[in-house]
Amino acid sequence: MGYPRNIVVIRYKPPIISFSLLLLLLFLLHSPVVPAQGASSYHPEDDFAVNCGSKETTVYADRKWVGDDDSKLFSTIEQPQTKQPSLITETPYPLSADSFVFSSARIFLSNFTYSFPLKTNGPKFVRLHFYPTNYLNFEPYNSLFSVTAGNFTLLKGFNASRWLANDEMTFFIEYCVNVETGKRLDLTFIPNKSYYAFINGIEVVSMPPYLYYTDPSKSSGFEFVGHGISIYQLESEKALQTLYRINVGEKQIPPQQDTGMYRSWEPDADYIEKQYPSSISMGYPPLKFNGNITPDYTAPDLVYLSARSYGMRETKNYNVTWRFEVDSQFTYMVSLHFCEFAKEIQHYTDRTFQIFIAELLAEDRADVINWSGGNHVPVRRDYAVQLLPDDLGQSSKKVNISIKLQRLPDAELTNYHDVILNGIEIFKISDATNNLAGPNPEHVRTSTQESPQLPQSSKHSKKKIITVVVAVIAVSCLVLASVIGIILFSWRRRSFDYRGGTTKKKGSSSLPSHLCRYFTIAEIRAATNNLDDVFIVGVGGFGNVYKGYIDGGATPVAIKRLKPGSQQGINEFLNEIDMLSQLRHLHLVSLIGYCNDGVEMILVYDFMQRGTLREYLYGSDNKPLPWKQRLEILLGAARGLHYLHAGAKHNIIHRDVKSTNILLDEKWVAKVSDFGLSKVGPTGTSQTHISTMVKGSLGYLDPEYYKRQRLTLKSDVYSFGVVLLEVLCARPPLIRNVDKHKASLVDWVRKLNDQDKLDQTVDIFLKGSITPECLKWYGQLAMSCLHDDGNQRPSMNDVVGALEFAMQLAEGDKDNSFGGAQDKEKGEESPLIPQFTSDEGSDVLFTSDESGTKDSKVTTISSSSEERALISGLVFSEIGDPRAR
Repeated sequence: MGYPRNIVVIRYKPPIISFSLLLLLLFLLHSPVVPAQGASSYHPEDDFAVNCGSKETTVYADRKWVGDDDSKLFSTIEQPQTKQPSLITETPYPLSADSFVFSSARIFLSNFTYSFPLKTNGPKFVRLHFYPTNYLNFEPYNSLFSVTAGNFTLLKGFNASRWLANDEMTFFIEYCVNVETGKRLDLTFIPNKSYYAFINGIEVVSMPPYLYYTDPSKSSGFEFVGHGISIYQLESEKALQTLYRINVGEKQIPPQQDTGMYRSWEPDADYIEKQYPSSISMGYPPLKFNGNITPDYTAPDLVYLSARSYGMRETKNYNVTWRFEVDSQFTYMVSLHFCEFAKEIQHYTDRTFQIFIAELLAEDRADVINWSGGNHVPVRRDYAVQLLPDDLGQSSKKVNISIKLQRLPDAELTNYHDVILNGIEIFKISDATNNLAGPNPEHVRTSTQESPQLPQSSKHSKKKIITVVVAVIAVSCLVLASVIGIILFSWRRRSFDYRGGTTKKKGSSSLPSHLCRYFTIAEIRAATNNLDDVFIVGVGGFGNVYKGYIDGGATPVAIKRLKPGSQQGINEFLNEIDMLSQLRHLHLVSLIGYCNDGVEMILVYDFMQRGTLREYLYGSDNKPLPWKQRLEILLGAARGLHYLHAGAKHNIIHRDVKSTNILLDEKWVAKVSDFGLSKVGPTGTSQTHISTMVKGSLGYLDPEYYKRQRLTLKSDVYSFGVVLLEVLCARPPLIRNVDKHKASLVDWVRKLNDQDKLDQTVDIFLKGSITPECLKWYGQLAMSCLHDDGNQRPSMNDVVGALEFAMQLAEGDKDNSFGGAQDKEKGEESPLIPQFTSDEGSDVLFTSDESGTKDSKVTTISSSSEERALISGLVFSEIGDPRAR
């Protein structure tokens, strides 16, 4: 297992001395002494190591760790006027001697700032050490806080216990922050309301000014992968978070063996895709650092003395690939370390290969000798790669940065058809808002679980073991009984219908009769008077829809009958049973059962008394719906789609969202129907879409899906945007017998909206019933759903929030609101104000200022923020602009 939650998690481990290393040491004792480059090649002028919550000073590995209690090396500032701004405590469970920094902690009940007086300006390493455990009466899951460094947000809504993997107890996070001349470095800990913050240790260490940042006197920057010939300049105005620092092919390099900056280098075994690439070493000959290319403090010698390659005589073709999990909304700096030390590699083109980063070609002909100038000369190559929110719009999801080394397609262009890599560093670069914070992991210990504890006494351990064994046996018996019960229940349901009679099946045995009811064709005929045309209530591409009565005429149902011989219908028939038999939601039409008897394939649903939404917009004699009722119907449909996208076991793409597939029951509750074209959405953090044949309804198709055959959850959002316009304008998406500029509903409304003439598109029946504020908000919501770029569209969760606010704008006095369709699900709490995910991944609230002017202000809040203030008027910003950037 690696460190799957983009954070540097570094355990304190004693160095492991292997047999080969012992032989190496013996060799060195009998060999001429060669000065080691890098072991102490840099001496930081600012070197703070703070043991938080401690009164003592501890010396470890020739480094002094100072307790922060009454320390004179720094002072706290901006102390809040409270009786107990912070507490100090010892760790309840002792750790090993080399982990002394975790033996105590400082706990913050309100904002608290450490202020470090610095001797020099420039970039500094900042390391925050955490040991999430039970402190006094403070439970680890009740810790939730932010950390800032000057203008930079390092952590936000951070809970340290959620970052621990099962085998971890402590970790630290490393940043690079630039400090201007004459300034102090202020680290502020900000607990969320009713929560606490804590810290076990802090390091602040100087680094060379251009170790990672661009030196304008020597370089214009480095390649921006995927952006053509663009060059990226990493300027000092940016902050970095170290996500991964890897010694390729060898063991961990602890902080004491770094080049003076106390960096820790992890082995690559947890990240490399397969173990077939050879781990090679050149022993310990002297390296030849070229200070103009790669100074000797860039990385420890041990990084450049080992590497991975195919093996220069390997004949098979395969890639050497490493994968690292990161957030999906930032730009990253990827630094690759190389050193050619094989005696066969001495000249240009001796070993040339390709490099791919995030599946993009970074180097078409990588030649280490060409970069470094010779054998045994280390060199580092930097690349920038941007990972924008994926097509699903799920900013909280993680994605992988892959680093792939591949042989040249043409073997004649290189003497040795091989690859090599010595080290990897990956840094997250702060965004435009100076933010580095990412979300807490999703799949972690829950708040009801305790933090990891060290082994207790043998007496307690025995008690614990007995308790665990008894619990396991009890749970096993319960599970076994449940399984037997389920098997018996499933068998009985396969043998009897709901009314107790036996059922003879002629259909596919693979259909899920244990999940929904099976009907014989005789029962279907009885329910519809032998499929009499008088009972037809709808006709579609699938076939006719009948109204029928089952259970002795007590239950009205909708019966959809497949056209005989329709191969396409067979696929949709099976797909709809598979989907709907596993879904239950207030705003989804419920599948009662099916019939698969001979050539007959029939689906039976709950009957929707009031028909389709379209019937109340145009094309029928039904009385048009008032505005507030239309909003309530849309809100219900949006909740149903949001459940498909995020609430089901697998995210599901409906693929045919339209006004005829939104049905209304007797109480006007909207229910999404017709799942024949639905597909399970992308799975895994690295997959952003499904490549599939285009299906759906003209006028509702997502342009990206139509042009590129890439289906995403945002394809449903686009289709729902068309429905929003249908509801507002009371006209179909396409009209062929009108002027060209009015033929497409989307194009027509978009053009008038750009001209601030959206009111000219409104259904004449609604004139005077929509306030300007509500119309503007609704129009911007629709336009954001219809954005040409799927990444810029809101999620269905965002759409639900926006419609809830539109309801507030439309209702005014709640006592006068339309009754009958307040269909909020039981137990579901709606946010007071909607949220829309921006390109940068932060949640942005667009609010009008208090003076009531048209100018808007932007307030950014964390996606984990628990308190939101109700605001009077909202408008969209560029996120709602339908034109792609």
